[in-house]
Amino acid sequence: MEEKRVMVVNEVKGLQIGDFVLIAVLIAAGAVLRLFAGGFINIFGMKPNFTIAMYCLAILLTKPSIKESAIIGLITGVVCQLLPGTPYLGLISEPLGAMCMAVMITLPIKKGMAMAGTFVSTVVSGGVFTILLFIFTHAVISSLAAYVPIVLCSAVINCIIVQVLYIPLKKMLKK
Repeated sequence: MEEKRVMVVNEVKGLQIGDFVLIAVLIAAGAVLRLFAGGFINIFGMKPNFTIAMYCLAILLTKPSIKESAIIGLITGVVCQLLPGTPYLGLISEPLGAMCMAVMITLPIKKGMAMAGTFVSTVVSGGVFTILLFIFTHAVISSLAAYVPIVLCSAVINCIIVQVLYIPLKKMLKK
């Protein structure tokens, strides 16, 4: 009697080594761009938050779980502490923004997901950051309203950045 061998292929779940490398490179690129190019790319006083754009791009490309996305956001928040003028509030706002992106990529929307997810993530991250900043500094609520256009414009700029980079990077990663 002949014995048949059945090979069982284990389905790999979670992020792989290549995903971690891509995430690290994108977060580092976001921090460097924010540090050096943020002042040059200034549209009507608004500038992109490259770190948010890059973790949104990393989440779009690697499709991590919500928990893994929160860790990506936390790492981004820690990296942002190395940048001048960044209070510790990013340790709260960045994970929330990253989790929003993770939730957005699970929605059945395919067309425009990069832009929609980036917009929502930037608004959540920037909104939470701004609200916490005003709570801890006891600022006047009318000053808070002045930050709303800044967060919204940053969200629009981040959408454009992510959309421009997403398609070529996605094609490159498929190869």
